[in-house]
Amino acid sequence: MRVLLTGHQGYLGTVMAPVLAGAGHEVVGLDSGLFADCVLGPAPDDPPGHAVDLRDAGPEVFAGIDAVVHLAALSNDPLGSLAPDLTYDINHHASVRLARLARDAGVRRFLYASTCSVYGASGGDDLVGEDAPLRPVTPYAESKVRVEDDLSKLADDDFSPVYLRNATAFGFSPRLRADIVLNNLVGHALLTNQVRVLSDGTPWRPLVHARDIAEAFAQALVAPREAVHDRAFNVGTELNNVTVAEIASHVAEAVPGSDLVITGEAGNDPRSYRVDFSRVRAALPGYQARWTVKEGAVELIDAYRRFGLRQGDFDRRFTRLARLSDRRGAGTIGDDLRPVAE
Repeated sequence: MRVLLTGHQGYLGTVMAPVLAGAGHEVVGLDSGLFADCVLGPAPDDPPGHAVDLRDAGPEVFAGIDAVVHLAALSNDPLGSLAPDLTYDINHHASVRLARLARDAGVRRFLYASTCSVYGASGGDDLVGEDAPLRPVTPYAESKVRVEDDLSKLADDDFSPVYLRNATAFGFSPRLRADIVLNNLVGHALLTNQVRVLSDGTPWRPLVHARDIAEAFAQALVAPREAVHDRAFNVGTELNNVTVAEIASHVAEAVPGSDLVITGEAGNDPRSYRVDFSRVRAALPGYQARWTVKEGAVELIDAYRRFGLRQGDFDRRFTRLARLSDRRGAGTIGDDLRPVAE
């Protein structure tokens, strides 16, 4: 297929593009470049693409396109809480607009990167499946719920939206993110010899490696229509349903000499959920998320050491909120987060 990949210069998109290309697809990117230079190690080999903000993409980006993999978004809870109006503008309204344009252009399959954060404050220790009540507790998660609802209304015999609810991502990407839990804890352990948890460590989190996310999308692209049409799928593995304290323990074990400190100063985090991933395995025969948290920690340690991770870059360049703040201060993006022409 000829696949439009939005957010191809982001953390997940940089991993996704070569996986899709390796599966035989022609990949065309779409990205505003907000984080294009957030690179650790050799620069990635990006596919050709459209340098455009998601909100400004027009019908021309769908020329010859067979399917869309839609990753582009303000990508975490702190960003969403900082500017909720922008979060809904970009994550919700622009995503639905993109889907309408795709449908009108004859695109038949639209894979949407949703999140397990939609389960939010599920409470209890029972595994939550795709039909569980959605209880988002942040603007970011709420925007994902709204997009799923609106895309479902667009579904018809010729247009198949699919909602892939990714667990919390981890693992090395050439365009690093340091503000997701495992990546963050490993970096702090290496740079400060301390694994520091600000919550009480009890909330459950489902984790999944970026590569395993990419493989799920690649299989969903070519799955029979009846298996995926207008359906939601949790992406991850039950083996990686872990508490924050357990994640921190894995990191402390992987980084000799590091101390584990659970301060509890941030209080109890209401976002706690354990997730059932059986539906995606049933719909995509042969799919299995393979990376464990321990393996991800080892991979990150190796990459951080090999490419010389520095504290300043870890705190600013590879942390989404700080990076956007720095770019706004430098005048390279406006208050609406659109790049400013030089």
